Amino acid sequence: MTKTSLTIRLTMNSSSGLASATIMGYFLRLLQLLSTCLAFSLVATTGTWRETIGNWSTFIWCFCFVVTLLTFIVELCGLQFLWPFSWDDFLINYASYSTLLCLSASIIYPTTYLQIVPRGSSWNHAIAATAFSCLASVTYATEVAWIYAWPSQITCYVLPMPGLLKGLENFVACVIFGFISNTSLYLHQPALVWCVAAYSICLFLGAVALLLYLRGYSNKLPICFPIFLLGLALFSIFLYASALILWLLYQFDKNFGGQPQQSNDVSCRHHHLVCIWDQRLVVAILTVINLLIYVADLVYWARWVFIRD
Repeated sequence: MTKTSLTIRLTMNSSSGLASATIMGYFLRLLQLLSTCLAFSLVATTGTWRETIGNWSTFIWCFCFVVTLLTFIVELCGLQFLWPFSWDDFLINYASYSTLLCLSASIIYPTTYLQIVPRGSSWNHAIAATAFSCLASVTYATEVAWIYAWPSQITCYVLPMPGLLKGLENFVACVIFGFISNTSLYLHQPALVWCVAAYSICLFLGAVALLLYLRGYSNKLPICFPIFLLGLALFSIFLYASALILWLLYQFDKNFGGQPQQSNDVSCRHHHLVCIWDQRLVVAILTVINLLIYVADLVYWARWVFIRD
């Protein structure tokens, strides 16, 4: 076999692989668009989207649909070069977070509403919406696995352990926001408003850290990026610890106007699977979980900064 023929064959194989990758990507995009669109369309027919947690689930599906549609258009038009970040980094990070968001909606929505929606067309639509939400989670997870398997220059933020921890922190925060979308949980008490502010600040700073890395500005900070992440983890621990203490006091202590027992909550006397008191408890548990994740994040970066060198 001559050198020229070998070069031609390699070129043909590369082109064939690229075409297969493109077809696979388009197929996943269409499945994601179909599943998310049907999920929020079916929920709109049941009327449960008017509720607070239903609003959150609908927002997740609409957000994923819109961003996926824009991504699909960019890929069809070949406009990836206009994206200021690495396109592969964006795809795998977006697919990873969409997997977690759709998974949370697939759990929260049926757990909250499936038991209270009357049997009939509305109940069937809620079941179908949950199924399509699960399908969306699977398709986004498949895209993550497919990008990992495909040879490319991915220097993704979610690959190493700290990236995994940061992804978990943001995911748990998003689930928390799903439960505190019911503003009656906290607007009556400034201390509880501070808890929501603490969750928001930590989520925002985590997103800033992610953007700094993807934009290539991590080495342009006045301090070393690991030291920045160490300080960020320490600051987030302080915010979450204060939020946990205030949330427990003002939600469950009678001396601060809380309700220590579920039986004292009027909403729990109805047939709601997740009543107001349950939502308060879930937020407290998720706050503890995220606090522990931030502690693990702090330990990792402390070892990196003070021991690795």
